[in-house]
Amino acid sequence: MDSGSQEPQPQSRPQEVPTDSWYPPSVISSSSSSRPTTPGSSTSGNFGISRPTDRQNSLSSVSPAEAAGIIAMLKDKSVDELRKLLSDKDAYQNLLYSLEPVKTQNRVRDELRNETLQLARENLEKEPRIMELRNQCRIIRTTELAAAQEKLHELERKKDETLRYYSPASLIHRLQDAMSKTEEESEALHQQLLDREIDLSAFVQKYKKMRHTYHKRALTHLAAKTTATS
Repeated sequence: MDSGSQEPQPQSRPQEVPTDSWYPPSVISSSSSSRPTTPGSSTSGNFGISRPTDRQNSLSSVSPAEAAGIIAMLKDKSVDELRKLLSDKDAYQNLLYSLEPVKTQNRVRDELRNETLQLARENLEKEPRIMELRNQCRIIRTTELAAAQEKLHELERKKDETLRYYSPASLIHRLQDAMSKTEEESEALHQQLLDREIDLSAFVQKYKKMRHTYHKRALTHLAAKTTATS
């Protein structure tokens, strides 16, 4: 028989996956790609080929050791058992919860939840003590702190007055007032002499002392003004 008249051999089709599967499409595509395919299967659709992006997404969160454990658990199951896993939600969940990584994750989740609840209970138990401390702080702030602040303001006021009193300008002004006062006292003493209210010897003694004080203050005033303006 001529080779050109040979009839094409029937191509083997991959086993179809149930459409009502509980697995995500990426997992179904990955599981389908793990079955052996025939050369003709590449033109019959996407049953035997999984896209690289789907495989990457489905395996990105699974370590090699975990993947090996899952494969070891599934390799001894029959075709009917695998079909049941794809179509039966309860069977799928039972298998999922029996995996060691899932057990570990659930255990860690329960531990974190229990620790969070314990911390919440401890915080609630401390709430009365926190409220008591807040009340004490409020009392201190409105009594002792207020009195201390008032005293501080008074001391600051006195400090400012002292600094102003001993400032160069204040000292020069007081020297000027003292000079004027001494000058007035000298004039009053001289008037007493003219009115014969005081004898000459007493007048000379007091007037000499007043003029000495006046000129001393005048020299000090002149030196202070020169220093302040230089």
